Amino acid sequence: MTLHDFIFGVYPYLAGTIFIVGSWIRFDREQYTWKADSSQFLGNKGLQIGSNLFHVGILGIFFGHAAGMLLPHSWWQLIATDVQHQYIAIYAGMVFGGMALVGAGMLINRRMTNTRVKVTSRLRDHFVIIWLLLTALLGLNTIPGSMHHAAEGDVTTMLVLAEYVKSIATLSVNPDLIVGVSGTYKLHMFFGMTIFLVFPFTRLVHVWSVPLTYLGRAYQIVRVKKVFMN
Repeated sequence: MTLHDFIFGVYPYLAGTIFIVGSWIRFDREQYTWKADSSQFLGNKGLQIGSNLFHVGILGIFFGHAAGMLLPHSWWQLIATDVQHQYIAIYAGMVFGGMALVGAGMLINRRMTNTRVKVTSRLRDHFVIIWLLLTALLGLNTIPGSMHHAAEGDVTTMLVLAEYVKSIATLSVNPDLIVGVSGTYKLHMFFGMTIFLVFPFTRLVHVWSVPLTYLGRAYQIVRVKKVFMN
């Protein structure tokens, strides 16, 4: 087995398995560590803007990739040509990727320059935000190549990447599909898959809080202080 076959044939399922099983185990056994630790009371400067930019950017990137890669090609053809589809992906990536990059930069700067936040931050907190920033940066680095392809009407790379992602989702992964793809795209994909691998071990698990605890959350016990009148 070559390194290429392992990274793009085995690694996606390894990361996916750890992502699912690890998230479930952590939710089942460590519910008190499920939510993200708030450092707002340690210093609010730059937090709201940076956090909003980062979260909106990351969510936009995630759902944009899901729609662009997993929706059937025939569905996209109903609303746009392949070249138009590629331009939509490029401009959406620029907007949401830029937001995530700026937001992550602001959050990293806050963690590094605010003494109180820095002291209370864990190593994994620094790791995950820096890894996400690098992933977004690598994604933005693919845009010049994609712009060149779109300008020439060449959508081969986009369609090949979409076909590869679909092969993962259908449990019939074919790493040979992307042998000829630029290393920039491959590195971006490796960083993206690694996010799923480390997900259960970081504060990223708090993204599950809404679907798992809000819609079916248990009753809260509230004690009322009784006041006796003489």
